[in-house]
Amino acid sequence: MGSVRAHRYSIVSSEEDGMKLATIGMPNGYGNGNAGGNKHTHHQTQSRFVNKNGHCNVQFINMSEKGQRYLADIFTTCVDIRWRWMLVIFCLSFLLSWLLFGFVFWLVALSYGDLDNEEQICVSNVDSFTAAFLFSVETQTTIGYGYRYITEDCPIAVFMVVFQSIVGCIIDAFIIGAVMAKMAKPKKRNETLVFSHYATIAMRDSKLCLMWRVGNLRKSHLVEAHVRAQLLKSRTTAEGEYIPLDQIDIDVGFDTGIDRIFLVSPITIIHEIDEDSPFYDMSRQELQSSEFEIVVILEGMVEATAMTTQCRSSYIASEILWGHRFEPVLSVEKNDYTVDYSKFENTYEVPSTPQCSARELAEKKYIMSASNSFCYENEIALMDKEDMDDEEEHEEVKNDLFGKNVVFEGANTELVSETASSQETVVLEPRPLRRESEI
Repeated sequence: MGSVRAHRYSIVSSEEDGMKLATIGMPNGYGNGNAGGNKHTHHQTQSRFVNKNGHCNVQFINMSEKGQRYLADIFTTCVDIRWRWMLVIFCLSFLLSWLLFGFVFWLVALSYGDLDNEEQICVSNVDSFTAAFLFSVETQTTIGYGYRYITEDCPIAVFMVVFQSIVGCIIDAFIIGAVMAKMAKPKKRNETLVFSHYATIAMRDSKLCLMWRVGNLRKSHLVEAHVRAQLLKSRTTAEGEYIPLDQIDIDVGFDTGIDRIFLVSPITIIHEIDEDSPFYDMSRQELQSSEFEIVVILEGMVEATAMTTQCRSSYIASEILWGHRFEPVLSVEKNDYTVDYSKFENTYEVPSTPQCSARELAEKKYIMSASNSFCYENEIALMDKEDMDDEEEHEEVKNDLFGKNVVFEGANTELVSETASSQETVVLEPRPLRRESEI
C-alpha cells in the first residue's frame, strides 16, 4: 500500500517535464492556467453551498425559540460569536456584577443608617452609592485599599462579601475560559491550509481522474490529515420526489487508506473515475453543461494544540478544467527540497486527454481487447478442427486399405490354386501392394 500511496499522491511530477505550458483557451471559458500571465475568467456564477473560503452559504429562518436555545448553551454561543460581541459580554459581565453588588451594599448601609451617621455599623466609610460601588469593585477584584471595610456587627454585609467573592470567581472562570477557547480555536489554522482554485481532469495511470491540489503554508504539520469529498447535486427519485441537494460520496481512497496524507508539501488529490464514480457517464461536453458542486474537506489535528481542524472548499462545473494537469511545484536543489507556491495554481494542457466519458473509454478498450482475443481464439479453433478432420480422414483411408488388402490376398490364393490344378505354364505375378503413405 505504501507504493500505491507514493504512486498516486505524487508530489514530484516527472512526466512531460519539458512540455511547454499551453496558452490555448478552453471551450469552457477558461485559459490553461496562470503560467504566462493568463488568468482564468468567470463567465457566469452558480449558487454555492460552500464558498471558496470554506464558509457555508446557508441561512436559517423561522427558528422557534432560537434565543432560548442559544442561551441554554451559552458557552458555545460565546465561543462562536464574533470578537466584538465577546468583548461586549466581557465588559458587561463585570460592570453589571459590580453595579449589582454595589447597589446591595448601598441598600445595607441605607437600612442600618450608615449613610447619615458618622459611625457606620455595617460598612465603614460608605456614605454614598459611589462609595458602595467602589467597595464592590475592591471586593470582587481583591484590590483591598483598606479604607472601606465591613464590620463584625453586620452579618448581612459579611454574607454579601462572601457571596460576591464566589460569584466573582465564577464569572472570571467563565469569561476567561470562553476567551481562551476562542483564541485557541483551530478555525484560524485554516488560513494556512489552501486548496487550488481549479480542479482538473486528465489521464493518470491509464485511467481518467479528477484531481485537485492542497497545500500547507506552515512548517508545523497537520497530524492525521485526511481528505474527503462529496458531490452536491439535485435529483429526482424514482417515486418523483425532488431532492434539491443530494450528497454523494466521492471516493478518494477511504477503503484503501490513501485518503490519509502526509501534508508537508503540496499534494494532488486524485479521484479515479471508475464505474462507482458519479462522473462515470459524464463527458467533457456534459460536464460543461452540468450544474453540480464538489465539496472537498481536509481534516487533521493541529500539532501545537492537538485540536481537530477542518478546512473546506468547493468546485463547480465551470471550475473543472478538462484535459489539464497541475504544474509541479516541488524541485530538488542540492540537498533540500524547494516548494514554489507561485506555481500552485498553474496548470498545463494535455492534448491527448480523451473527450469522451470514462464509460465510453472503458468500452472502447474492451472492444479492442475483445476483437483481438476473438481472432486469436478463432484461429486456434480452426487449427484444431483441421487437425481433427485430418485424423478422421486418415482413419477412413486406413480402414479402406485394410479391406482391399484382404480381397487382394484372397484373389491371389485362388489364382495360384487354379494354376497348380491346370498346370499352365504362364505364371501370374502377384500385384504389389502400395503403402498407406504412398496412397
